[in-house]
Amino acid sequence: MALVAPLPIDENEEVAELARFFNETLGFCPNSVLTMQLRPGIAKAFIALNMAVMANEGKVTAEQKRLIGYITSANTGCRYCEAHTILAAERYGGSDERLENIWSFRDSDIYSAGEKAAFEFALAASSVPNAVDDNISAELHKYWNDGEIVEILGVISLFGFLNRWNDSMGTTMETGAVDAGERLLTGSTWIRGKHI
Repeated sequence: MALVAPLPIDENEEVAELARFFNETLGFCPNSVLTMQLRPGIAKAFIALNMAVMANEGKVTAEQKRLIGYITSANTGCRYCEAHTILAAERYGGSDERLENIWSFRDSDIYSAGEKAAFEFALAASSVPNAVDDNISAELHKYWNDGEIVEILGVISLFGFLNRWNDSMGTTMETGAVDAGERLLTGSTWIRGKHI
């Protein structure tokens, strides 16, 4: 059971308008955002941050950002965010092959060297203690410019916030996210867990 129940989507007109962003990303507004509405300033700031982080200004694609978010969330154990990010990766063009083989990225030729560097960075940056070292940094700089690295770390950091929020809140998982987890994460250890 969620620590705090989400409010209806129409509770705050400004938040509802901003939250339409998630209709493209997920097909629904996440309950995490609906819970944030209890303090509309937090909800609005979060949505604005999410929109800024997910904007494609360099060569990091929308699909790659969602895969980075997935790796980050799976590494921290947030089942809620795992389901949301894998769904969003699919909605942004992730093929079944790329989604199913994400954990074998190191040995797979379906991911570019740049993607592999970004995925290693996501694992290291989302670990506690942080495991980003000179080797990971050097590899990242081979493929991504400074602005793109800021975008990648923005995704990792955004999901660091969401992982803490949703796991601590026990956010109720929406039907669309549950369906995505059950359909797209069959080869993993994914379960709905406390997000009922």
